[in-house]
Amino acid sequence: MNKNNKGVKNALYYILVILAMVMVVYFLFGDNRSSSSDIEYSTFTEQLEDGKVKNFTIQPAGGVYRITGEYKESQKVENSGGLSIIGSTDSNTTRFTTIALPNDSTLDQITSSASDQNVKADVAEESSSGMWVTLLVSFLPILIMIFFFYMIMGQQGGGGGGNGRVMNFGKSKAKEADKKANRVRFSDVAGAEEEKQELVEVVEFLKDPRRFVELGARIPAGVLLEGPPGTGKTLLAKAVAGEAGVPFYSISGSDFVEMFVGVGASRVRDLFETAKKNAPAIIFIDEIDAVGRQRGAGMGGGHDEREQTLNQLLVEMDGFGGNEGVIVIAATNRSDVLDPALLRPGRFDRQILVGRPDVKGREAILRVHSRNKPLADDVDLKVVAQQTPGFAGADLENVLNEAALVAARRNKKKIDASDVDEAEDRVIAGPAKKDRVISERERKMVAYHEAGHTIIGMVLNRARVVHKVTIIPRGRAGGYMIALPKEDQMLMTKDDMFEQIVGLLGGRTAEEIIFNVQSTGASNDFEQATGLARSMVTEYGMSDKLGPVQYEGNHQVFVGRDYGQTKAYSEQVAFEIDEEVRKILMDAHDKAHEIIESHREQHALIAEMLLKYETLDAKAIKSLFEDGKMPENDSLYPSEKADATTFEEAKRALEQKDAEKQASDEKPAGPIEPDDTSDDQQ
Repeated sequence: MNKNNKGVKNALYYILVILAMVMVVYFLFGDNRSSSSDIEYSTFTEQLEDGKVKNFTIQPAGGVYRITGEYKESQKVENSGGLSIIGSTDSNTTRFTTIALPNDSTLDQITSSASDQNVKADVAEESSSGMWVTLLVSFLPILIMIFFFYMIMGQQGGGGGGNGRVMNFGKSKAKEADKKANRVRFSDVAGAEEEKQELVEVVEFLKDPRRFVELGARIPAGVLLEGPPGTGKTLLAKAVAGEAGVPFYSISGSDFVEMFVGVGASRVRDLFETAKKNAPAIIFIDEIDAVGRQRGAGMGGGHDEREQTLNQLLVEMDGFGGNEGVIVIAATNRSDVLDPALLRPGRFDRQILVGRPDVKGREAILRVHSRNKPLADDVDLKVVAQQTPGFAGADLENVLNEAALVAARRNKKKIDASDVDEAEDRVIAGPAKKDRVISERERKMVAYHEAGHTIIGMVLNRARVVHKVTIIPRGRAGGYMIALPKEDQMLMTKDDMFEQIVGLLGGRTAEEIIFNVQSTGASNDFEQATGLARSMVTEYGMSDKLGPVQYEGNHQVFVGRDYGQTKAYSEQVAFEIDEEVRKILMDAHDKAHEIIESHREQHALIAEMLLKYETLDAKAIKSLFEDGKMPENDSLYPSEKADATTFEEAKRALEQKDAEKQASDEKPAGPIEPDDTSDDQQ
């Protein structure tokens, strides 16, 4: 059907192009021969009486007589008709054309003059081509306008229903999931067991509703999956589509709204009508916040297309007509901006939080994504899960993918622990910049800065443990220290947050103690520390002076809701909040100064080892802090010791390797016994 429509559209396009070309030729050159010239009727009669005309033909055409003929000899005439865009208007010609009035006296005069001069005169009947040309001139612009309107409508409605017909832009762009193409199952979704169970129940209800109906249970009208980006909301919907065994329609929230007013509501109606015809069915709306935002939050604008679409969605989900047998699953990471009417029971009965996985969930996710990757024996996914707190499913998949890319770059057949470690650093901070030219003083300052973070991390290690410290620049960071929590924490105490602020300020404090300077390298530390301190005061009520009062919410800013709202506290309270934040930061700075001063020798030792080795792992840091020496075995990361190469050097090495491989392939092989061949294949 699509190919036939496309063929008809192409044929119509070429027909109109040809007609347009014909019209251009007609207007430029008329329907005369190229060697013919137009002359006036009086000139024609004079030439006829003078005996210059050899023969002529009279033909009625459009209410006049068109006379075309031939001279006995070439005549120089002034070409007054047509366009004078090429050359001169004067020309020598043997043919002529003129027009005479259609009356008897004119015809008698012409015939009598012709008989006197023995000139052959013919009479032809009226041609029908003039009528067609007139019709073409009249209707061609209309046809062209209709064609372009057809093309515009086809572009707008190309996705609606998949057939691209005119006026099809009101059709829904939802696509029914292909069961053969979608191979995602619930077994492919790890780290979200409770969320899976909620959706498994929905699938079971659609497959076998009797055991639920017997208990008076009502099928949920909608399920809202909410959570941070990358936690697997869309993956869960794909798993539902793969497991459901019922029609599954997927669409993005932005697909509802187009340039025409009312299209969004029309597409919502069409989507639900299609789903009802094939009930039981599931509709999945990804990024529903694009169409389901709070109404009345348009900042005074007159465009209410999104609100019309939302109103129609509310009616379809739970309105007067009802939608039995249709379940709506939606995903969003901004549930705080959704309209309250959309979130009430009867529309989205279940709101499932798909949060970041814990250490057990991260290990399960890593096992799913490592199925098709050859891992070396030294890779322990449990350890990798412990080293990646706060990572979502997409982050973990990216870590293993980066590890595979690093291993391939190093010409390995398996992914080992050093590749995984390099991948973690790449995901957290970006690729290493080992070729960056750094002055010796700046390098020394970075080493003591990171050593300051490390010393405080070793002393204040109640909740967090120093995992790694390096002075190799990555991304915007000149160096960094990674401290991992001993266990996943759902709650943080006031002391935990204060210790974290002290650790963040350790770098600047070390610079002040050792070099008596304040550099710009601590800007990100201050940003994080100030944010933590402010949240302690304004959100978590951890200030003794201001008490257990929340002055600022922890929700994200939504302009349509928050614009124009005044602060919920006075200017005096705002001043006291600033004073409390400053007090927390100053106390943390004093604590960091005290710790580094009391561990000057260990601080200097770790900084010197960083300058020598550039990267220290947890084992080396612990040995330096407790025993004052490096561990006996080499515990450094191989990935950090690799020498950097320029692009040209790497390219030459790759070309040399390819040449060697090609030479080995072209080398003739010796005779191979059949038994040996089978053994090699085994």
